[in-house]
Amino acid sequence: MGIGRLSGSLPVWAFIAVTALSLFLTGCDKPTQLEQIQQQNKLLMLTRNTPTTYFHDRDEPSGFEYELARQFANELGVELEVRAISSVEELINTLIRPAFEQPVTFAAAGLSITPERQQKVAFSPPYMNINLHLVYNRKLPKPAAFDQLTEGELVVEQGGHHEERVRSLIADFEPQWSSSDELESMDLLQMVDDGEIAYTIVDSNLWATNYIYFPNARIAFDLQPGEQLAWAFPKGKDRSLQQEAEQFFARIAQDGTLAHLNERFYGHVDQLDYVGVRTFMRQLDNRLPKYRELFIGAAQQHELDWKLLAAVGYQESHWRPTARSPTGVRGLMMLTLPTAKEMDVDNRLDPVQSINGGARYFAKIKRRIPESIREPDRTWMALAAYNVGRGHLEDARVITEKRGGNPNRWVDVKKNLPLLAQKKWYKSTRYGYARGHEPVAYVQNIRRYYDLIRWTETPQVEASQLAQTSHEPGISEEAISEPSLTDNQGSAANKIN
Repeated sequence: MGIGRLSGSLPVWAFIAVTALSLFLTGCDKPTQLEQIQQQNKLLMLTRNTPTTYFHDRDEPSGFEYELARQFANELGVELEVRAISSVEELINTLIRPAFEQPVTFAAAGLSITPERQQKVAFSPPYMNINLHLVYNRKLPKPAAFDQLTEGELVVEQGGHHEERVRSLIADFEPQWSSSDELESMDLLQMVDDGEIAYTIVDSNLWATNYIYFPNARIAFDLQPGEQLAWAFPKGKDRSLQQEAEQFFARIAQDGTLAHLNERFYGHVDQLDYVGVRTFMRQLDNRLPKYRELFIGAAQQHELDWKLLAAVGYQESHWRPTARSPTGVRGLMMLTLPTAKEMDVDNRLDPVQSINGGARYFAKIKRRIPESIREPDRTWMALAAYNVGRGHLEDARVITEKRGGNPNRWVDVKKNLPLLAQKKWYKSTRYGYARGHEPVAYVQNIRRYYDLIRWTETPQVEASQLAQTSHEPGISEEAISEPSLTDNQGSAANKIN
């Protein structure tokens, strides 16, 4: 029998050919970028290894951009893979023309939305507004504008938004300036601090977290207008991943997750001035070596971070074992008499007893913080309770919830702690009035001291290499007379309400 014809239709051979072609084309439909990510169970992120984007903190990845991307990957139900690129220019080029086996999906690297970049890549909604600081060495005259940069050279990163802005702002004059593909913002800040160059430009978020390390660098002026940071995606018809990111940013802005991350990385960066930092750095060399081993031992015994415990000790007494406040709080960890008795401390002026008692007390407070509060908020809440009392902290958490905030997040609770000083609010609380501003400043300062200690300590330092501890067991409280500390420096009331 020959090849027939379907009734009222194509010949059989033509029908078979059309069907086969249809099946072939259907099988060749390319999955969307989002579908590829879900099939491979992997989200690839391009970034840079900088303090504000991605770095390793105690052998664990960290950084604002990393945490954002990790939460995005979790929401997609896939693993996050990170690839650090050395320069912004290379990062943009890699995003456009991926050189990896797995297609590059997006870049999260503190990228400013600029007209030049918008021609090359697509951006997510912005998640942060920043300023661009022109920074100078404080030994030079402070310039008020670009035409006053007459004392030396301005150097910026090559291929980044700083270079774009400089080129757009110097059309009418030519200050001495250059760009470098070998130096990043932190390198340039160090060179300004050392006097090797006169000026550079720094993003305000990077400046906020690092200015304390560069005491000779100062802000001269801000470039106007400010800029917005966003994630970047390859341009094209496939916007499936970009659309998911848009929904992600809308959600985290709505539910407070974005504000929480901002507080975690930047909420404590404006508490210390240059004088406070210089004083602290001197005491790191002069006083901390006497007590470092005691802090390490006490922290290990109570499963605490010794650097955090040392930061508490500095906030309380500036590491002075004979310190006292006008209200009778005494010793290196500034324990009240009831707290000292509860912690089996017989002599508050004995640094061994004081540090051990303070560590035991802080560990006890931390254990009593509700389990629903996760780290790092759990630590910040415990520090606030160490300062103002656990009862007042709970009052603030109740107020936070009443006002629509999250009582398990420090970023929300710290906004409401000051209300404990207002009759309108404290009259309906269980524990009444408290100087609620103090625990907020207290926690912020300790977080800053903690950052500084972590920065100066190296992982290679072993307890056996540390300086010997000074211990003065024979000193009695009654025998000491020393200038008083204010209650604002030490704890307002380290007691359990």
